[in-house]
Order: sequence, then structure tokens, then C-alpha cells
Amino acid sequence: GVPVIFFNREPVEEDLRRWKHAYYVGLPAGDAGVLQGELVLDAWRTQRDTLDRNGDGVIQYVMLEGEPSHQDALLRTEYSIKTLTNAGVLVEKLASDTANWNRGQAVAKMSQWHQEFGSQIEAVFANNDDMALGAIDVLLEAGVAPEEMPVIVGVDATAPALEAMAAGTLSGTVQNAKEMPQVLMDLALSLYAGEDPAQAADLTAEHYVWLPYREVNRENFRSFQEE
Repeated sequence: GVPVIFFNREPVEEDLRRWKHAYYVGLPAGDAGVLQGELVLDAWRTQRDTLDRNGDGVIQYVMLEGEPSHQDALLRTEYSIKTLTNAGVLVEKLASDTANWNRGQAVAKMSQWHQEFGSQIEAVFANNDDMALGAIDVLLEAGVAPEEMPVIVGVDATAPALEAMAAGTLSGTVQNAKEMPQVLMDLALSLYAGEDPAQAADLTAEHYVWLPYREVNRENFRSFQEE
């Protein structure tokens, strides 16, 4: 008889529906990938002369992935690239590997790729900000100036990521919903009190509370630093 609220890792829908008071509070994982893709797409459209270093009309990229089998990692990886290809942009994957959301592991992967591909890398997709920052660490250590770096995008809009945007090294990121803790608490207290959970949160299909991602770019990042 105890309600269960999941967050961060979305259960399979069939499992969630086995108990009428099981809920998931989160963000559509694919949306983060879409926004990452849109950040790179905007750079391609506005800075193509500098982004397309070899002038072949193709974005050569590397991908730093989160935890293997984690739904967010899988969908962010898929939809970031699909957003570009759906817009008619040609892409070429130079390399991809798991770095488990970890900055140090991302440093190890990016070090290999930088040695192998160097300036061939035109974009770096990272499933989260820590891995994006790891890629930046490698490039800075190699003496690459911020204006010479590839387009680098992450997810989370962490304070260090916003500082990297201010420094001109991170091209963009995607913010998770800051309201998630409040929604989780409102839903939990409603269930504890035996109230209708639909009055405490905007439920979809009786079990889901979906919150929005927000794009963080060079034009608006300072407003996120102030939040």
C-alpha cells in the first residue's frame, strides 16, 4: 500500500503501471538530445566557415556517453545526432565511447581522440556537463585556444559549465528542471496525506510528471547563472 515515486531513471512503462500509486517525475530524455542537436545546428548555420574546418560540408564529431544502458545516455546520444540529420546536415562519427558521466574518464577518452584526430574534430557531444568539461580540460592542456576549439555541448547547466561558457570554451548546455525537488516534495506530501496526486502535480497518463529542459546558449547563459 505504499506509494512509490521514481526519478532520474525512468522505469519501463509496463512496470510502472503494475501499481496504481507508482509515479515517475522526470524529463523526456530525448528532449535533451534534441536541444543539444539544435545548439550544434545553430552553430553550423551561423558559423559554418569556422566550424567546417576541412570544408567538406560534413560535421565530424565525437561522442562522450554516460552510463551504459542508462536511458538518458541512450536517448541523448540518439536524438542529438538525429536532430542534425533530420535537418539535412551530413555528419561523420569519428569516435564514441562511454565515460560514465565522469570528468576524469572523459579526459582519458578525449586525450586518445585528440591525439588520433586533432583538429579533425569539429564537434564534441557529451551526455552531461562533467564529460564536456573533461574534453575541454584536454584541449586547454594541449594549448588549444577557446576560439579554436570545436563546438562542445553538454547537459545539466552546472555552475562549472556556466563558468566554461563565460570563458568561451563550452558552446552550450541544457538545463534540467530546477523545479524537480519541489514537484517531488509536493507529490510525496499529497500522497502521504491521502489526497488526489493530480491536484499536486500535472500528471500525464496517471503515472508521469514531465518537466521541461531548457536550452542554454551563449546569448542567455548569464540569466541561468543568476537563478
